[in-house]
Amino acid sequence: MQPGKIIKLFILLVMPMLILSESCGVSSGENKPKIRHEAMSTGGDSRSKDSKTAKPENNRWETTIQSFEEWDSKNSFPPDAVLFVGSSSIRLWATRDYFTEFPVINRGFGGCHISDVNYFARRIVLPYKPKVIVFYAGDNDIAGRKTPQRVFDDYRKFVNLVHKELAATRIIFVGIKPSLSRWSLWPLMKEANLMIKEFSDKDKRLFIFDSSAPLLGSNGKPNERLFLKDNLHLNSKGYDAWTRMLKPVIKKALKPESKALVTASE
Repeated sequence: MQPGKIIKLFILLVMPMLILSESCGVSSGENKPKIRHEAMSTGGDSRSKDSKTAKPENNRWETTIQSFEEWDSKNSFPPDAVLFVGSSSIRLWATRDYFTEFPVINRGFGGCHISDVNYFARRIVLPYKPKVIVFYAGDNDIAGRKTPQRVFDDYRKFVNLVHKELAATRIIFVGIKPSLSRWSLWPLMKEANLMIKEFSDKDKRLFIFDSSAPLLGSNGKPNERLFLKDNLHLNSKGYDAWTRMLKPVIKKALKPESKALVTASE
């Protein structure tokens, strides 16, 4: 056979095999990431599956809650304390400086809803056996499109959760505050506040602090001078105003009650 024909025959027989082998190698290399991506998106990855059974809405605060527990493991907390618990309006409140006459514990964690406080209550509320709880949450709930009814229902769950184990503990609900940042939501917030007030009026252990009274100006809108630049959180002047009006409510809650207590409704 002539050399030229041998070369042509080699090209016809061998080159298709090389091309096929190369194309298969590229194809399998590209498919591996794709298969892994599909497995993760459909829950094939074990970590993805675990995330579905966990409570992702609460996981964001786990580090904060653990830091509270770590502090408690190394320090003692006062008996018959006044426990401040709730969202950022509690977290940013320098309660130890403002309420020096009371044994105070602050367990605020920013951005939380009432349901989040309920979720962590057995770790950051009940262990302290507080005499009085000052509670602020619901602001983020309404901003997160929860209804006033849902806010009320979640707060009632908190009350029942506490009183199931600590029947004598008094609870002060700090009304959801008005702010310019969320002014359009104020009617819904007022509705939730009213529902909680009517509920609280039926139980001697429950108190209401009208947070709006010291914050609204003569024009009926929030006084900008009492808020930070975000027009949502209070500045030091805002907390000064809250503190002055809240102290008498705490003192009243701390007084022994001679009358029979009315059990919180389920």
